[in-house]
Amino acid sequence: MSDTALIARNYILYFLLPFWIVLGFVDYLCHRHTQIERTSGLTESLIHWMMLSLIGVPMLLGLFFDVNALVIFAMIVAVAIHEALAIWDVNYATGRRQIMVVERHLHSYLGVLPFMILSMVLCLHWDQFLVLLGLTSQPGSLSLRLKQPPLPVNYVVVIFTAVTGLMLLPYAEELWRCWRVRRSLSG
Repeated sequence: MSDTALIARNYILYFLLPFWIVLGFVDYLCHRHTQIERTSGLTESLIHWMMLSLIGVPMLLGLFFDVNALVIFAMIVAVAIHEALAIWDVNYATGRRQIMVVERHLHSYLGVLPFMILSMVLCLHWDQFLVLLGLTSQPGSLSLRLKQPPLPVNYVVVIFTAVTGLMLLPYAEELWRCWRVRRSLSG
């Protein structure tokens, strides 16, 4: 791997991905502050879960598997659907709850970071992107192969701890609040 490729890879792993996780947590805090459970409620929280689940696919593929044409295709599809869900999310929430200026600003980053990471992955694996587009005679790989060498275990543990503590648990708490309030209002 060239020095430039190593720098780009580390920038994704050690800056962009952690930054995205932290911003997702701050977005959760905005939802909590505006009492999502009493405004846009369960529907918006479920949209958040769809977005989290969907964006987990390219993250897991990129962390654990060699990036090839198949992985790039999955990443592109996941990022495109995530963006469509993000538009639906904001459209649904608008008029149902206050979307603070800081949350609107966060959404601009939360929308551009997946595209930015994907773009850098494409630059790092341009040959596989060309295979995907059918613009090369090089055979592409459409199989999942574990990264060799794998990412350091301590990195994986820290990232999954951050995802769990700053994304999965907070958004599960949000879903629980929304479900509990909806249930109490309907019962």
